[in-house]
Amino acid sequence: MEETAATAAVLLIGDELLSGRTQDCNLAYLGQRLAARGIRLAEARVVSDEEEEIVAAVRALSGRYTYVFTTGGIGPTHDDITAAAIARAFGRRLLADPVAEERLKKYYGADALSAPRLKMATVPEGSALIDNRVSSAPGFRLGNVFVLAGVPVIMQAMFESLQDQLQDGAPIRSRSVTAPLGESRLAEGLADIQRRYPDVGIGSYPFVRASRVAVSIVLRGTDEARLDGAATEVAALMQTLGIAEADIERN
Repeated sequence: MEETAATAAVLLIGDELLSGRTQDCNLAYLGQRLAARGIRLAEARVVSDEEEEIVAAVRALSGRYTYVFTTGGIGPTHDDITAAAIARAFGRRLLADPVAEERLKKYYGADALSAPRLKMATVPEGSALIDNRVSSAPGFRLGNVFVLAGVPVIMQAMFESLQDQLQDGAPIRSRSVTAPLGESRLAEGLADIQRRYPDVGIGSYPFVRASRVAVSIVLRGTDEARLDGAATEVAALMQTLGIAEADIERN
């Protein structure tokens, strides 16, 4: 029996993201790294620093996907409530982890280990710590939920340390074909190609460059030969519409 491909969701937590004050770059990183491991990122959500919202989102996503990755809300301040929300979502107690405390003590020094800093050593009962080589304060895993920092460089370091825990599949590859065309001119032909290649995801992404309408057709899948075949047909379709040469970019 063919093994079902692993799926993932990302939950971005923070009022600063919703206000526009902070622009997220964690989603793009996680999407790319997961795809390279053959894990399809199927959903992303952004929620505020409200416990009810985090609890509801974690419960919904953890029951739907193989993995859930949260970012943000595990720092030392009053609005860092992710650990408490995860504990509530799973019906666990929130406890001080002695290993996490020791790491913080080594990083800050015993005399500088204040109550706010100790808060970063508090995790739900039964959690496994996620290493943080940048600033020592760990993330944690509970069930299929990985709780990561919001600061990109720290989040990335945490992901590097946890990635061997993930189920690998065939890497998800992509091809893109771009041309100065309105996407409506490609619509019928693309639909025909999609019917012939149901195993390849085909997306149409219009844009304007130098006041000229153009479109990029992005194809995603795990079978390189099928991807190449579908991309070649897209390029040929563009040529029938007057594009002298449509280049295929491999990713």
